[in-house]
Amino acid sequence: MPKANIRRQERKLTARFVETVSEPGKYFDGHGLFLRVRTNGSKQWVQRITIRGKRCELGLGSPPAVPLAKARERALENHGKAMLGGDPLAERREASEKLSFSQAVEKYLSIKLTEFRNEKHRKQWRSTLDTYAIPILGSKLVAEIAVQDILRVLEPIWWEKTETAKRLRGRIENVLSWATVAGHRSGDNPARWKGNLSEILPKPAKVANKDNQPALALRDVSRWWVDLSNREGMAAKALQFAMLTASRSGAVRLATWDEIDLTARIWTIQPGRASSKIPASGNPHRVPLTEEAISLLKSLPRITVSHHIFFAPRGGALSDMSLSAVMRRLHKAEIEQGLQGYLDPRSKRPAVPHGLRSTFRQWAAEQGYPRDMAELALAHTVGSDVERAYQRSDMLERRREMMSAWAEFLKNTEGGAKKLIKLRLQK
Repeated sequence: MPKANIRRQERKLTARFVETVSEPGKYFDGHGLFLRVRTNGSKQWVQRITIRGKRCELGLGSPPAVPLAKARERALENHGKAMLGGDPLAERREASEKLSFSQAVEKYLSIKLTEFRNEKHRKQWRSTLDTYAIPILGSKLVAEIAVQDILRVLEPIWWEKTETAKRLRGRIENVLSWATVAGHRSGDNPARWKGNLSEILPKPAKVANKDNQPALALRDVSRWWVDLSNREGMAAKALQFAMLTASRSGAVRLATWDEIDLTARIWTIQPGRASSKIPASGNPHRVPLTEEAISLLKSLPRITVSHHIFFAPRGGALSDMSLSAVMRRLHKAEIEQGLQGYLDPRSKRPAVPHGLRSTFRQWAAEQGYPRDMAELALAHTVGSDVERAYQRSDMLERRREMMSAWAEFLKNTEGGAKKLIKLRLQK
């Protein structure tokens, strides 16, 4: 590992330098204040200070949330306290033992909101924090908040409400930066994007600009599953299997019996079929089969003229339109019964087969399953080339448990029961 670059400038730092510097090292200013730039690009303000004869370092937050002027102000304040025999480090430790995230939000907003002239902007700041962050982080001490806590807040809305999630992340970062400067926590900011969350979450621009396929709302899943289970035909069975395995419709339509191991309860999809982004030279994608998926497979007929599991009437593979047609008929039947149909909660368009994967992804996030495990279930590429070289496990058995829980969620007939009650009342 290269030795850290240490520079003691003849002149003090400038705001422009702090914004643009990228070379790892330590860049000093005054009163022991320096900017630490790590190899991953993250930056942190640190102050070297002698407190009652003992030399130590205090973290003062990270730019741009904590600008140069604010870092200097805090460093000068700490220097003055130490010169008078005070202990800013002890004050920080005492404060960090008491302040929760909810309290930090209140303290921060009491200062920050006065900067906004726009009343709508002030309300949005508080609303996003109250709606998404406080329910999860509210009671947690700011000193204990880590990256995984931030992900619990962001992941459920990162794909469906990308712009809101992007702003929320920045606001959480600002609150925690204030908490660091005020002495309530130390270390790196877990809500920081560059070199931190950017390595875990997809870029907002890539998510927001994508024409997402209409998905089934989680609140409608159980009712939809009841309707689908009552449908006859091979296309309806294929759609059931796709939902149980969170697989692409193409992989399901082209699935063959020699890919299925009923004893080991595994479906092995050859490279190039599980995902268009996985080359044919890659590794097979293994799908754990739940009891529900096995029962469905065992109920299917087999014919000698086709090796496909879900065959068309003439023996070939089902067409993609056949699964879409089932989705349209389910939606139409709902409309005819005086209900709203099966609509995407965001776009208000009727759900389509590929959107069912988004439904599963949202469920997995809200249930707290690890991101990598959920992404593997969707046959998505996880991590960099280096990470994949060392992490060769596909978490098969852990995914089996997750998919079993997903099947139980699908079988929850509460939604279907409510629908039947409503229909009876209408009669």
